[in-house]
Amino acid sequence: MKLKAKFTFLLAFIMLPFTARLQEPWTLEKCIQYAIDNNLQVKQYELDVKSNEASLLGAKFDVAPNLSANANHAYNYGRVTNYNTNAKEKSNLMSTSFSFSSNMPLFNGFQVINTVKKKQFDLKASVMDVEAIKNNITLTVVADYLQILFQQELVENALRQLKQSQLQVERTKLLVDAGSLPEGNLYEVEALEASDELTLVDAQNLLAMYTLNLTQLLEIKSPEGFSIVKPEISDSLKLDIPGEPQNIYGFAVESKPQILAAQYRVSSSELDLKIAKGEYFPQLTLFGSYGTGVQKYLKSSDVYTSTDPFFTQIKNNAEMSFGLSLSIPIFNRWSAHTAVTQAKISLENAKLSLETQKNNLYKDIQQAYVDALAAQKKQSASIKSQQSARESFRYTENKFNLGLLTALDYTTSRNNLAKADTDLLQAKYEFVFKVKILDFYLGNPIKL
Repeated sequence: MKLKAKFTFLLAFIMLPFTARLQEPWTLEKCIQYAIDNNLQVKQYELDVKSNEASLLGAKFDVAPNLSANANHAYNYGRVTNYNTNAKEKSNLMSTSFSFSSNMPLFNGFQVINTVKKKQFDLKASVMDVEAIKNNITLTVVADYLQILFQQELVENALRQLKQSQLQVERTKLLVDAGSLPEGNLYEVEALEASDELTLVDAQNLLAMYTLNLTQLLEIKSPEGFSIVKPEISDSLKLDIPGEPQNIYGFAVESKPQILAAQYRVSSSELDLKIAKGEYFPQLTLFGSYGTGVQKYLKSSDVYTSTDPFFTQIKNNAEMSFGLSLSIPIFNRWSAHTAVTQAKISLENAKLSLETQKNNLYKDIQQAYVDALAAQKKQSASIKSQQSARESFRYTENKFNLGLLTALDYTTSRNNLAKADTDLLQAKYEFVFKVKILDFYLGNPIKL
């Protein structure tokens, strides 16, 4: 038993640092990096990159000559061609032949070169696709992270309000027992306490839901034990909106991966058109071949006899050839024209996709800018509203404790303060998020 206890203690001591690491709160930067490293969609896009790398390598080798080898072994009966005399004779022969052939395109309307260039643009576009999905994940993580921070503060506010209601219930009960307040006031503040309990439960449930959303985005199996670092962002009033939409767009359109990917696909489509037009050009190919073979007569007993040794026949029957092959397209059933037409349509579609991406980017920046302005104004107004509501509640609470106001007046004032607190929190976090988005479009890393 002592040995078992010592072993248990030792195991717990070893696992303690690991358990502590698991329970460490997650920073925003850690959440972003972890989400990017473990997101399945990112892994799929990275596989597309590898596929395009393989396609590019294959296109580059298309400019090299090919080489193939062939071997045949046959039994011939009846009239056959004698390798030595090259004449037809009636014999039963066993023949074996070997050949090597190679060809290399010298000119094919620049199709091979243009294909290599096209594959390079396809590869660049797929790399930008990976970066674009990483950016989308980053913004989603930031939004979920800030939502958790916002909800945490709502939970704290709800808890403070509940404690305040509980204290007020105790005060009111003492005043009712002393005959200073009517018993109906106690019922009203008890109802407010019950309402605050429900508000706290709702806030806690929403916090759990938002935490689950973030852990699912991070591909974490369970949200149990998951928590985030709460950064200090109380100085949100000092944040400035970083420039006008047009200026932010001017930078973003030159650097954002979704725009670059669309531009690369336009370039790829332009090369597709050149490749299709290459069908109109003649094709010139360099070719060469080497072949040889041996023959043996067959007896009726299927035993081979030979007039010449094997390697002597290989040497004597060798044949080599090389030359140039020119193919001039005259009529190919309109296939080249169709390919060119389809390539032109694909090019126009790629250009429209590029313009769509640019328009969407500008709209997103414009919307984020307008939202940031609105949140900034709302934050300023909410600060004044909260201050007024707090003073009003303090005044109302004092009069209520003296029996000069009804419980309904007290509840109304308290609810107004709670709403002012919530509005201020919402405006603060919304403003911070929109400013961070605009910073992100300017190429700045997101930090809280």
